[in-house]
Amino acid sequence: MQRPLLASSLALALGAFCTTSATAASGGQIPAVEPTELIARDALFGNPERASVRISPDGNYLSWVAPYNGVLNVWVAPANDPARAKVVTRDTARGIRDYFWSYQADTLLYLRDTGGDENFHLFAIHLADGSSKDLTPFDKTTARVYGISDRHPESIVLGINDRDPKWHDLYRVDLASGQRTLLHRNDDRIGSYQLDGDYRLRYATRATDDGGQELLAADGKGWKQLERIPFEDALTTEVAGLSDDGATLYLLDSRNRDTSALYAIDTASNARTLLLEDKRADISDTLLAPDTGVVQAASVNYLREEWKVLDQRIAADFQKLKSLGNGDASVTARTLDDATWIVAYSAAETPLSYYRYDRHGDGKLTKLFSARPALEGKPLAPMWPQEIPSRDGLKLVSYLTLPEGADRDHDGKADKPLPLVLFVHGGPWARDSYGYGSYEQWLANRGYAVLSVNYRGSTGFGKAFTNAGNGEWAGKMHDDLLDAVQWAVKTNVTRADEVAIMGGSYGGYATLVGLSFTPDTFKCGVDIVGPSNLNTLLGTVPPYWASFYQQLTRRMGDPATAIGKQWLSARSPLTRADRIRKPLLIGQGANDPRVKQDESDQIVNAMKAKQIPVTYVLFPDEGHGFKRPENSKAFNAVAEGFLGQCLGGRVQPIGQDFDGSSISVPEGADKVPGLGEALKTHTQAVRQ
Repeated sequence: MQRPLLASSLALALGAFCTTSATAASGGQIPAVEPTELIARDALFGNPERASVRISPDGNYLSWVAPYNGVLNVWVAPANDPARAKVVTRDTARGIRDYFWSYQADTLLYLRDTGGDENFHLFAIHLADGSSKDLTPFDKTTARVYGISDRHPESIVLGINDRDPKWHDLYRVDLASGQRTLLHRNDDRIGSYQLDGDYRLRYATRATDDGGQELLAADGKGWKQLERIPFEDALTTEVAGLSDDGATLYLLDSRNRDTSALYAIDTASNARTLLLEDKRADISDTLLAPDTGVVQAASVNYLREEWKVLDQRIAADFQKLKSLGNGDASVTARTLDDATWIVAYSAAETPLSYYRYDRHGDGKLTKLFSARPALEGKPLAPMWPQEIPSRDGLKLVSYLTLPEGADRDHDGKADKPLPLVLFVHGGPWARDSYGYGSYEQWLANRGYAVLSVNYRGSTGFGKAFTNAGNGEWAGKMHDDLLDAVQWAVKTNVTRADEVAIMGGSYGGYATLVGLSFTPDTFKCGVDIVGPSNLNTLLGTVPPYWASFYQQLTRRMGDPATAIGKQWLSARSPLTRADRIRKPLLIGQGANDPRVKQDESDQIVNAMKAKQIPVTYVLFPDEGHGFKRPENSKAFNAVAEGFLGQCLGGRVQPIGQDFDGSSISVPEGADKVPGLGEALKTHTQAVRQ
């Protein structure tokens, strides 16, 4: 049975042309590095040529997402002849990104929401006749996939919250007819389910009132508590899988230790076997056998991801994948007979490429596609892992990207100070990792050093590090970012007066905190879908986050209590909006269900009331982040001009990068060079 795919995530997880340099600022601004080729924004943020490559379980088809009429759609080709690919979806909006194969012959499944509202519906495509069926045709409903089994190829198991938006009932859904059969009515606040290969409900998790979790076992009559997971372990302990025969439960567990280790639990005897542990970091990923669901390999990600083979039958295969280079290889799809793998390979300065690996015979690796061939041969920059000390002794795993030509001896140290962009990840219960990143490459190419910091509260480094962020929004979490900036100044990466802060979601909040709580630290800031008022943020979370809500309030503050409400207000940038005095750019999606438009509206209105300049970019057809490439390019064109004016980096003119975008600028278009004129041209073109 394939590992369940959930439609929602708690983390945010963003040819020849003319170029110009931004107007240099006064006061001894750091000059940009010597010019290298300016990489077009379209190559970095436009549609990939091909991505999300898969192979069907029977090995008959290759599939991928690629543009069709400018929008990402699913394409399918005979496995032995990719050139005969045909598009099988016809989305005309934000594109298809999440899709997978069922075990029913010639049947493919994909998830799609509307305008970024995260109400994901699951569709089935039948290749024989090209028909498509919405398997979850209900309003304001988000589907979660809990079971896809080769033992029952005619159906799948879904969580559907059409009865109660807070909780997902469990249904078995027929792929041909769409008929659903109730397996479990969720009157007991279940957050997630585990089924075996015969779709028997075996385990579930449920949030406790104190923000912890309990692992429940089905006993035929109801639920029996199998494991109690305290609040302190709730983000570092979780089920990692169940073998198809139901004999082995895999658990990532940080109880009685710091980092989460991988255990195999015999479901008959409850005997535990330790499979993998690392004192530096949590177990980050697992690889399951396609025919049994048994864990065959697992990874740890400290500075870089490291895989450990647990099943010697695939040891030679993992050794073969090392021949691709010193970057990161991951297995993204396998046929049911395990004869063929699809492998994705990338490094920080190497965009994603896909390979077909035929295990039988000589173990041939055949390159299929590059996701972004327009970037091949371009001056992409390496990424340097760092361990930065915090003021109270924590190690902050971070990543430094330096522009081409700024590190001539390639030792990861800047030859001279550069303007720096502190790029803050979202979540905050997520992490930055080594690898190719379009934002890092874009900013480095424009002449900036880029520093990404895993501040306390980030996940992946053990429960103590994650829990150190509890109650520290705009506190020690922000201190970690300030300490990282000071490290960059001390190591000659930058100067203290030439640092911008930028990020999305929590990273957007960190940007607003940087400009309002420490108004003299950063030269400017770019906030993408960041909350400004923590009370209203928690008051408007999506209803299907109910199982996570107690954790949110314990890690932040409870708006239902006077103390919690006061704390949330004190840590909200909106409360200190009048202290902002450095340039600020805000980007927002009007349909964002997590950080609603009102979060941006509130701080923009507060700044306007105090006559503080701000530039506000709004997209009416986006949600939590900008998924349509036209909108992503448009916002980044604005951000590039904004940062160029602030830090003096290189700027590619906006040109045609508003084409096809829904961009609007309710406030401050005159604050970014060229923005007003580009908007006028764009508006005229749309009207024609």
